[in-house]
Amino acid sequence: MTYTQYRRLISELLTENKTTGTDHSEKMLRYTTLNVNRMDRLDKTIRLTEAAQTLLNKLQKPATWLVITEGWCGDAAQIIPVLAKFSEINQNITLRLLLRDENPEIMDAFLTNGTRSIPKIIFLENDAVRGSWGPRPAAAQQIVTEGKKEMSLISDEILKKSFYQKMQENLHLWYAKNKTRDTQTEVLTAALEAQ
Repeated sequence: MTYTQYRRLISELLTENKTTGTDHSEKMLRYTTLNVNRMDRLDKTIRLTEAAQTLLNKLQKPATWLVITEGWCGDAAQIIPVLAKFSEINQNITLRLLLRDENPEIMDAFLTNGTRSIPKIIFLENDAVRGSWGPRPAAAQQIVTEGKKEMSLISDEILKKSFYQKMQENLHLWYAKNKTRDTQTEVLTAALEAQ
């Protein structure tokens, strides 16, 4: 689906107290609502860096960027609006999104360290896979990797849940401070390597 169709789907599902995927719990609905707000904000505020604009101009071959995502995914909400901006500016990029839980065979071909981490961008040229990127910029991944390592040492479930929440707050604080700069550079660099 297109970015516009994706945004419409998420909004329509929320009016039915649902989200994408099969888990329509209060927690997942809360994440999805928060992500709609994130995407709304980013759609209005994304500014390409000079370096990103230079890289974007170098993408001369038509390509499809197929993104595996879900509406409840916080990383996807921080990244997909950037991809949409790229595709608006560079007509060589066709952005298409598909839902992870409805496409397990595709997701399983693009695992990250054995997990179904999203968003995952698959760079296609003439329907051939040329590369992939995701699920998040390297600095953000480091926050998650270190957080998971520390979390594995916690046996108390309440403390573990609290620690996870703090890790998520730190992750999204990083995204806010970074203002999509790392996402812009890393995605465009990966796309150029895939040409």
